[in-house]
Amino acid sequence: MIYYAMQRFLLSVLIVIVAISALTLMLHVVPGDPATMMLGARATPELIEQTRVAMGLDQPLPVQIVTFFGRILQGNLGTDVFTGRDVSDIVFEQLPYTLVLIAVSILWSATLGIVLGCYSALRAGTWLDTLLGILSVGTISIPAFVMALYAVLIFAVSLDWLPAIGAGQGFFGGAVHLILPAFAIGISWVGYVARMVRASMLEVMGAPHVRMARSFGLTEARIVRVYILKIAVQPAVTLLGTGVAHLFSAAVFVEVIFARPGIGALIVSSVNERNYPVVLGAVLVTTAIIVLATLVSDLVVALLDPRQREAL
Repeated sequence: MIYYAMQRFLLSVLIVIVAISALTLMLHVVPGDPATMMLGARATPELIEQTRVAMGLDQPLPVQIVTFFGRILQGNLGTDVFTGRDVSDIVFEQLPYTLVLIAVSILWSATLGIVLGCYSALRAGTWLDTLLGILSVGTISIPAFVMALYAVLIFAVSLDWLPAIGAGQGFFGGAVHLILPAFAIGISWVGYVARMVRASMLEVMGAPHVRMARSFGLTEARIVRVYILKIAVQPAVTLLGTGVAHLFSAAVFVEVIFARPGIGALIVSSVNERNYPVVLGAVLVTTAIIVLATLVSDLVVALLDPRQREAL
């Protein structure tokens, strides 16, 4: 397991390095001069050149990449050219809002999806299984931003049950303001997880070790809990680990719609302001979190199924 974990960790580090290099190259791929785009067409040549020097754009590309790597190793993501603040301070002020939103979305959607998937597999072929299948496919096909808009219109505007703007104050206020955004992001993942668990359970239920467990007289509840569910949830764990990227992209739209603080709203506002240092810092941190989530999901699957780590 330690050897497998080291392999996955080194691969994750390589992915992050490639992502950092790509982010640095983006400044040179985008048409036009980044400093001019940030300051606007009316900026003086002196101010543009000063901004280029502050951003390190006057250096050759290899020097910029090495400098960028050096700053990252020191925990420095750069400086916001508009406010003079460290980009890391700006990013990590907004990051907890998004992480809490995504964590709550994963928690409730994965729990409900696993329960519905198990129940659907145990009642395969019945009318209830068909109904759950229709509902699962229906939720999968609805984008998060569409669900967010309808959630605001129905629960915040028409019924006035829940707040729709901001992140709230205190624990209770923050929890109440999380309900609609977390619902909008997580509802489609209920269908994904449910269908994944159902298909995996139906496959495992016919395995030889399950038939042998039944022949020994074990109860069906124990067989499902010990011998079936442990294997059946592995595809769902992998799905959620690799789906963190989609959750971050959904959070961008949801945070804008609900006017919530967060990394998604920060990226949108920074793009509109042409604030490239903040955009690069926010995207870099987001990429690192996505890679870390994929690594964690791989390790969890390897713990649940030794065959995964023995295959390498």
